[in-house]
Amino acid sequence: MLILFIVLMVLWLILTIVGFAIEGLLWLGIVGIVLLVGTAAIGAVRRRALHR
Repeated sequence: MLILFIVLMVLWLILTIVGFAIEGLLWLGIVGIVLLVGTAAIGAVRRRALHR
């Protein structure tokens, strides 16, 4: 599960960088940020649930 989390975080980070690097794909950068934050939030919630 941790490997999937890391892979998703790297994928969203790459999408964000590509989106902001190419001017016409600004929307891709915004989507990448939203997905990155969402994945991080889900990972944090699941990690807390495992420690209880």
